[in-house]
Amino acid sequence: MSVAFASWAVPAGALPDLAVAEEEGLRRAVLDVDAVRSLARVLREGRRVALPAYPVRARAARIGRAGARFLDPHDPLRREAEEYLPATAGLSAEMARAVIDGMARDWTEEQLLALLAAELHDPDALDRFVDAAPGVPDGLRVRACAPALSLHLGAGTVPGVSATSLVRALLVGSAALVKPGRGDIVLPVLLARAVAEEAPELARMAAVVYWEGGSSAVEDTALAEADLVVVYGGDATVRSLRERVPVTSRLVAYHHRLSAGVIGRAALEPERVAGIADAAARAIAMFDQRGCVSPHALFVERGGSVTPERFARVLGAALDALARELPAARPSPAEGSAIHQLRRSAELRAAAGEPIELLVPPGTSWPDTSWTVLVEPPASPEPCVGRTVRVHAIGDVREAVRHLAPIATHLQTVGVAGLHGDALEQLAAELAESGAVRICPFAKVPFPPPWWHHDGQGPLSVLLRWVDLERDPRT
Repeated sequence: MSVAFASWAVPAGALPDLAVAEEEGLRRAVLDVDAVRSLARVLREGRRVALPAYPVRARAARIGRAGARFLDPHDPLRREAEEYLPATAGLSAEMARAVIDGMARDWTEEQLLALLAAELHDPDALDRFVDAAPGVPDGLRVRACAPALSLHLGAGTVPGVSATSLVRALLVGSAALVKPGRGDIVLPVLLARAVAEEAPELARMAAVVYWEGGSSAVEDTALAEADLVVVYGGDATVRSLRERVPVTSRLVAYHHRLSAGVIGRAALEPERVAGIADAAARAIAMFDQRGCVSPHALFVERGGSVTPERFARVLGAALDALARELPAARPSPAEGSAIHQLRRSAELRAAAGEPIELLVPPGTSWPDTSWTVLVEPPASPEPCVGRTVRVHAIGDVREAVRHLAPIATHLQTVGVAGLHGDALEQLAAELAESGAVRICPFAKVPFPPPWWHHDGQGPLSVLLRWVDLERDPRT
């Protein structure tokens, strides 16, 4: 029998005489207000000592070395991640391995240096004043300052998000206190441990601690101690945090998002349709449809050799194959009930004469909820549970923009296929005006590159405060 996973990784001596609670295979630190304040002091002091020893490029190298360990199937930390992630995140073992691979690819030194280059005209601005970007009047020098202490509150729906938030903070030079959601504990804890093994001094400015939701005194203290708060969560969570964050602290919020897909008729040719369906199916299946980038609706253009209805059946076959390659997690009772209600509603609507087709695993009994495809008239996307997707036939790809407009404030990624050149640029421009922040091929949907504009913002620049040094040109 395996030992319960310890849901914290903090600098040595930061939490003396730590009380521990254990439940459902998870050990957690029992924090109080004094412990949080002590932890904040240790992290700030750790940053003061670590930053002179680790300028930005050295941080990228050490963090990258720690992150790359999760890509090595023989590394003990990688094996530990594979052992604990399925149960804590509610994923199959196969899906857990795919998630680790997808997330850790962005944590390597090469990717971190590329992220710095994409976000900052001169990454050395994180260490000292540098000349402003070309085109700025002569004499201006700038420096990017990271918050001394940032607090990162994870949602727990997608494993690895809190670890990526930790990576971003350390890379720019912010001490980070990370509180992951329950479903996202393993990877940030193990990553903090990996950093401690690769760069002990740098690890003194990083802590991952899980506490139970509703621990208001503990959380309010953490909010008061932080110079910047990063929160991932639903609209209600973000709204609550906005009211509790001190007015002098900045809040970076990643609220609830929905994604979709648009497939042009050029993709609906016999030789292409299977590949497009497989890429779309993988985007739907990854994270079991929990991610902000998971497409919940596909708008499929009529006029190709393969009809949208036929495409939906090919998509169902691809999802069925993925159910064996990357099995879905067993749904909770509430999730299973929601899937069955959607299926039953679709059957009743079809029986009433609506143009609806319901596709489920072939030859299966109703308890099998591994995937569901619902073909129905165009509508604004609605959140789906599990590997459920709605397929809508449209006469022209630009019709998708109208149907996506009602979710403009929550629209995240739009996967596309069968669109090129001017047609793609035109649709992308209209989608951008409708709220989309990322338009990409379906194969790239599940794992955005590290330099993507997360919710329309630079992932590093949103953390930073810029300082201008203006000099007298006569001196």
